[in-house]
Amino acid sequence: MNAPNSRVIVILGATAGGKTELAVRAARKFAGEIISADSRQVYRGMDLGTGKDLQEYGEIPYHLIDIAEPGSEYNVFRFQRDCFAALEDIWTRDALPIICGGTGMYLDAVLRGYRLVEVAEDPQLRKELEPLGDEQLRERLLAMKPDQHNRTDLDDRQRLIRAIEIALGEQASVDNLPPLPEIQPLVFGLEWPREILRQRIATRLLQRLDEGMLQEVEQLHASGVAWHTLEFYGLEYRWMAQHLQGKLNRNDMVQKLRSAIGQFAKRQETFFRRMEKQGVEIHWLDGQGDPFAELCEVVVDS
Repeated sequence: MNAPNSRVIVILGATAGGKTELAVRAARKFAGEIISADSRQVYRGMDLGTGKDLQEYGEIPYHLIDIAEPGSEYNVFRFQRDCFAALEDIWTRDALPIICGGTGMYLDAVLRGYRLVEVAEDPQLRKELEPLGDEQLRERLLAMKPDQHNRTDLDDRQRLIRAIEIALGEQASVDNLPPLPEIQPLVFGLEWPREILRQRIATRLLQRLDEGMLQEVEQLHASGVAWHTLEFYGLEYRWMAQHLQGKLNRNDMVQKLRSAIGQFAKRQETFFRRMEKQGVEIHWLDGQGDPFAELCEVVVDS
C-alpha cells in the first residue's frame, strides 16, 4: 500500500481487545506511525490504569501519548486539532498514519469532521445557569444539540454547564471555521464474542493490579492530583481512588471494576455501531482468528 498524503488506517474496538498489538504489527508492515485515540493516555503518569502498553511499540513512533499533565483538561476539540497536526506531520515523512484507540467520540470527530471551536469559560453565562436544575440544563443543551456525541455530558452537572458553554460558542463561530484536512480513512474494528472479551478484561485487570496499578494512583495523588479529579477519570481511577480512601475493600473494588469495565466495553461497541449507521465504513476483524492477515488483505486491495 502506498501512503500518499490523506491516507490513514484506523484501528478501533473495545478495551482489552488487542488494538495496540495489531496497530504495531500494521505499522511495521506498512511503514506507519501510530496516533493514540484514547482520552486518558494523553496524561503523563497514568500508565497502567490507561493501558498504554508502551513496551509494545518498540521502534514504532507514536503520538498523542503523555502530552498533558494529570488533572488538566483535555477534550475532543484538543484531540481533533492535535490529531490533524500529527497526521500532517506523519505525511511529511511519507509514512502511513495509524490511528488506534477506543474513545469513540475522538475517532468520530476526526472521521466525520466535527466542526469544533475553542470556547473559553464564560463567568456571566455560568452565573446565569447556576440557579437552573439539572433537568433544565439538559433541556437547554438538547435544544441546541439534540444529537449528543457524549452522553456523560447529560449526567454530570459540571459537564452539562460546560457543554452548554461550548454549544453557544460553536453557534457564534460556525461560519468562521477554517476547512479541515481531507483524509482517506480505512477503518478496522476488532471484535470478540462478549464472554471472551469479559475474560480478557478480567485477566488484564488482575495483571495490571499485580504490576502496581494501585501504587500508580497513590503516586498521582501524592503528586497533587485530588481524589475527586482521579474519580472524574472514571473506571480504574474511580474505583481505585475509592479503595485508597477506605471507601471500598480490595475485593469489592476488583468486582466493581470488572463490572464497570465490561459495561464500558459494551458502550464502546454501541458507539462504534452508531458510527457505522452515520456513514463510517468499518471493516470488522475477528479477534479470535487472524485479524492481522485480514487487515493486510484489505489494505493491499484498497
